[in-house]
Amino acid sequence: MSEVEDVDALILGSGQGGKQLAWHLGRSGKKVAVVERRWVGGSCPAVACLPSKNELWSAKVAHIVHNAKNFGTEIGSVTTNVAKVRQRKNDMVDREKVLHLSAYKASGAELIMGSGRFTAPKTIEVGLNDGGTRILRGNDVVINVGSHAAIPNVPGLLESRPLTHIEALELDYAPERLIILGGGYVGIEMAQTYRRFGSRVVIIEPGEQLMGREDADVASEMLGILVSEGIEVFLGATPIDVQGMSGDAVAVVIRSSSGDKRIEGSDLLVAVGRAPNTSGIGLNAAGVDVTDRGFIRVNESLQTTAPGVWAIGECAGSPQFTHVSVDDFRIVRENMAGGTRKTSDRLVPHVMFTDPPLARVGMDEGEAQRQGVPVRVARLPMSHVLRTNATDEVEGFMKILVGADDDRILGFSMIGAEAGEVMTTVQTAMLAELPYPKLRDAVIAHLTYAEGLGPLLGNVPGSA
Repeated sequence: MSEVEDVDALILGSGQGGKQLAWHLGRSGKKVAVVERRWVGGSCPAVACLPSKNELWSAKVAHIVHNAKNFGTEIGSVTTNVAKVRQRKNDMVDREKVLHLSAYKASGAELIMGSGRFTAPKTIEVGLNDGGTRILRGNDVVINVGSHAAIPNVPGLLESRPLTHIEALELDYAPERLIILGGGYVGIEMAQTYRRFGSRVVIIEPGEQLMGREDADVASEMLGILVSEGIEVFLGATPIDVQGMSGDAVAVVIRSSSGDKRIEGSDLLVAVGRAPNTSGIGLNAAGVDVTDRGFIRVNESLQTTAPGVWAIGECAGSPQFTHVSVDDFRIVRENMAGGTRKTSDRLVPHVMFTDPPLARVGMDEGEAQRQGVPVRVARLPMSHVLRTNATDEVEGFMKILVGADDDRILGFSMIGAEAGEVMTTVQTAMLAELPYPKLRDAVIAHLTYAEGLGPLLGNVPGSA
């Protein structure tokens, strides 16, 4: 039986929030141990955020080259070598791993590669990846185990060995015809990526629109962009049976209001949502409760039901964005030191990195309606932003919500070039509680995309 090793802070999972907390506490002189099963730095730099954006950029380059004649450049036949795309991505992942290991060394926090599970309150037994066992006990314990792609209960689906985003990013070829289950952010990003690599792509979405959390006009605009690139989309279509094997020949039978339809393809990708990695880690022994969906139950300070045990990131039910996990780190860091920061105090943005991207911060029209918040709404087509006429990036629009009875900016949505950067300008104004005329009348550099904020805000209707 291994002896129990006591540490100041014990962190299960090295995701974005967990590693930041480990490095901070280590630099502060604390004895810190981080237990990670597989990916140094968590999934974001290894198999998720960075790798997917790396391949999305390769896909954008391919798209630009294929359309070079529209910009006056004549070239011959163009093909994409997906194996080289993957190698470029893997080279980046390798560099990230080196940077992470250097950060651990510099901070003094110990990274332990192995599978951990609670055996008692604040106590974790680690089966080391290279053999052996260690038992650690922390004065403070943080759970940061993340989530995984959910596989829906569809007959034949599991047996077809479908891809998730992890396997899709490891392909060294462009599938002949890629079927994607799910019309959310991940499914759409992967659809555009592989369509631009040369695959025929089909999206199957059970909902009546893509991206069910977005306003209908935003979803409709994105649908038009995807269809214009040759991506097939079936909405209101529920998969009821899967036959064959992904990577060879696979078929999905869908049911919609128009009846049943069989869709055939070469590869199948599942992108219908995510489930927390909370089973099999001994949460009962730790005294940590979970919700009906398996997420760790936390309060607004990210404290679990067990004293001295915190949870951050996707496993705690936080919005599934890396930047939220980073803010979870900041909340726990301050609250460990006696602070009172809460998750309810933050303004959370998100970006889908398609081309053009989608970005949103604050309320959209649907949320305002559900919450009974009266708003004024202004829109501006991206074709009215002068920069887009120079770059032929006229797809999309901006939309802003302003309080009906005051000049507060309540939300902003955009599909268009550099949407994330423009959104961040609006987010900054919201955090500063600037009334919208201040941003409307700001002197913004000519021929930037953000210049469109002036005419957009000029379209805000007068208050009642």
